[in-house]
Parts: sequence; structure tokens; C-alpha cells
Amino acid sequence: MIKVHPLYVIDENQQRKAVILPLSEWETILDSLEEIDDIHAYDEAKAGSQEAIVFEQAVREINEDSYQ
Repeated sequence: MIKVHPLYVIDENQQRKAVILPLSEWETILDSLEEIDDIHAYDEAKAGSQEAIVFEQAVREINEDSYQ
């Protein structure tokens, strides 16, 4: 679990409106979110009915698309 030390911005009614975090904690949260996105993308790819191809072929196709 990520430990955070939030500071809250409150309005005139003492209602929380925003959070301030130390930059290092925010960057840790962003890294975790990116990892979760990667996991979701992997799960979607595994659930799809796409045909598997050899890694070298995939790299070749990506490089060909880059030059067009």
C-alpha cells in the first residue's frame, strides 16, 4: 500500500476541495496507475481473438509502419 501524507485545501465552509501531496508520493501514484493500465491492456489483449505472431514479425511490422 502506498503511504501518502495529504494536505487538504478547504473552502470557506470547511469542505475539502483539493489535495496537495509531496511530489515523490504523487510520482509513486502515477507509476502505480501506469502499471495498472499495462495490466488492463494485457488482460484485454489476452481476451481478444487476435492471431498470435512471432515477436520478430511484430517488430518488423512496427518498424515498417514507422517509415510510412
